[in-house]
Amino acid sequence: MTTSKFMKETRTIQTSHVLPPDANHHGTLFGGKLMGYIDNVASISATKLARSSVVTASTDSVDFLQPIRVGDAVTLESFVTYTGKSSMEVFVRVTSENLLTGEQTVAAISFLTFVALDENNRPAQVPQVVAETEEEKWLNETAGNRASHRKARKLHSQELAAFFSKANF
Repeated sequence: MTTSKFMKETRTIQTSHVLPPDANHHGTLFGGKLMGYIDNVASISATKLARSSVVTASTDSVDFLQPIRVGDAVTLESFVTYTGKSSMEVFVRVTSENLLTGEQTVAAISFLTFVALDENNRPAQVPQVVAETEEEKWLNETAGNRASHRKARKLHSQELAAFFSKANF
């Protein structure tokens, strides 16, 4: 197995035209639709690194920054920013483009965690990622802080699950 890969080897870009069936009553892209796009493009990046099956372990954050309107193009760019033994953090930047004016806006930012699986659906080791650009280096260097937040949030979710499994609703 390759012990490392450059982040650019995991880069994935997907562009879609936002059409009326993709939008809510405000004429903007459904958040859930965008979240589906995010998970899809991130899973491709994770698979490019692992070269094995992957599963989404968590959607760590999705920050909707600007609306994406009907008629716009929405472009998602993803790449793996950090790796553990079998897990990978994937960054997704979402931009919208008004196709008539050419104006582009960062519309959303997201981080997800994926786990690579072997042929028995058990966690599999992944190569380490190597950062080259300033953007990649910054994302890689700040990943530890995001990982700490992820672990704390997961512990809290486990506590909530235990509480609600005992609750009578």
